[in-house]
Amino acid sequence: MTNPAAPTEYTVLARKYRPASFEGLIGQQAMVRTLTNAISAGRLAHAFVLTGVRGVGKTTTARIIARVLNCIGPDGTGGPTATPCGVCENCMAIAEDRHVDVLEMDAASRTGVEDIRELIEGVRYRPVTARYKIYIIDEVHMLSKNAFNALLKTLEEPPEHVKFIFATTEIRKIPVTVLSRCQRFDLRRVDTETLSAHFRKIADTENAEINDAALALIARAADGSVRDGLSLLDQAIAHGSGAVDENQVRDMLGLADRSQTFMLLEAVLAGDIAQALGLLDQLYREGADPVTVIEDMLEITHWLTRIKVVPDAADDPGVPEMERVRGRDMADRLKMAAIARAWQMLLKGLGEIRSAPSPIQATEMVLVRLAYTADLPTPAEALRTIDKGGDKGGNKGAAAASPAPPRKNDSAPVVLGTLPAVEGGPDQPRAAMAVGDTVALAPPVAELPQESLPDPKSFEDVAELAGVKGEAILRANIINNAHLVTFAPGHIEISLGARAPRELPYDLSRFLTENTGRRWIVTVSGEAGQPTLQQSSDAKIADEKVQAGDHPLVRAVLDTFPGAAVSHVHSSDDDK
Repeated sequence: MTNPAAPTEYTVLARKYRPASFEGLIGQQAMVRTLTNAISAGRLAHAFVLTGVRGVGKTTTARIIARVLNCIGPDGTGGPTATPCGVCENCMAIAEDRHVDVLEMDAASRTGVEDIRELIEGVRYRPVTARYKIYIIDEVHMLSKNAFNALLKTLEEPPEHVKFIFATTEIRKIPVTVLSRCQRFDLRRVDTETLSAHFRKIADTENAEINDAALALIARAADGSVRDGLSLLDQAIAHGSGAVDENQVRDMLGLADRSQTFMLLEAVLAGDIAQALGLLDQLYREGADPVTVIEDMLEITHWLTRIKVVPDAADDPGVPEMERVRGRDMADRLKMAAIARAWQMLLKGLGEIRSAPSPIQATEMVLVRLAYTADLPTPAEALRTIDKGGDKGGNKGAAAASPAPPRKNDSAPVVLGTLPAVEGGPDQPRAAMAVGDTVALAPPVAELPQESLPDPKSFEDVAELAGVKGEAILRANIINNAHLVTFAPGHIEISLGARAPRELPYDLSRFLTENTGRRWIVTVSGEAGQPTLQQSSDAKIADEKVQAGDHPLVRAVLDTFPGAAVSHVHSSDDDK
């Protein structure tokens, strides 16, 4: 005898609000429209493959398709319809997972060819009560190669009473031979606005008091997954045990306060290390995960970049007022170079934090590094300081540029600075280099006897000097991988080829400074530059061959001997 006082079993929101028809699916309008039109026109495929991230509704959609194909209507005389009745025996049995003709298989636990052979054996038998026998295979990419091969023939020419529906999160792992036999539908991530509205309806139905800011946080944490979002909503309602606000959801998810993260990023970019570390410590004591803090800072950095490039992005009605106001203020005060540098350093630091034994210590070191880079001069400032006489120029920015990469010769230190953005928009070319957008500068070498050293007058002289000094690799890179933009005594501007090593500007600057009578500056340009020395040489040789081939005597020889060609041009100067 059952106990009447026993509590009824609670059904989680993800199961309780699982859609039973296409009308309940959110964010998949393109797929719903295609299937609806196909059903109306009677153009039903024999196999479907549904792909998308976890929790967007692949298995749910497969079950809806099974109901759509097997619905017979309330009176038992209906046919396939995009709006199943939900009351006929087939609809109810499919909804309750007890229909004998709708078979679900988890490919993650049944991966072998024997499992597929068992399935194929059942294909030849007609359905017991339904119109179609439906085979739903979840995580189909987990099947073995032999299992896929065993399925191919049946999948290509199945009996008219059989339909296959595959679901997967890894579409690339499915053989092309299988994909070509299926009608493919890509289920999209659901955007945060749609998720928030959906969660609001469910919260109201559940009589749960939860504000819009909390729902927006849950929708953002769901990352496009309806199921993940409903699980978080379920957890938030239980966590709040009453009214749920933004702070409670932040505590539950281990998120930092958005305004605090803005303050943290501002302090770091302003070089205020003490304030930045204090804010980080406060967030950590309040339960914020260090990885999440850096991810939020990356998200804000991306937001600032969007405002910088497309100012109208801040006018989107879906953007919270705090992010709109503070984002515009920070974007106006920061240069694009500083924002881009922050993005690169935070992104690199995120990987370090995830692998560090102490995430909070690694986070502190990332913030310290980023704060110190705020004082680095731009290349333009460094060049102006050098032109004014090095340290005598009084530019304190140059003195701050002490960090330097490892170098082969301590007598030739390198000053690094982030390249400034060029005024006039993102489409205009700007100076760029493969090594973190940097320019290599080398100071004078006072200890070398200036009068006894060579002074190259052209880029060809530079390549020749490298050969004389035995720098074969450097010479090869100069000839084959460097496109000259401008050349002046003491200053070379080049464009790097696709195969140029990242450190070529630094090595070239160091080599010239150590082996000539002056200090050399090597900068990298975004312009295409001239052809490489090798390309120029090849073009000259090709031109000489063409001119030689046009000579009457040579032309007569070529005509006399079909297939002959000019392979080398030997001038009279070569005999001297």
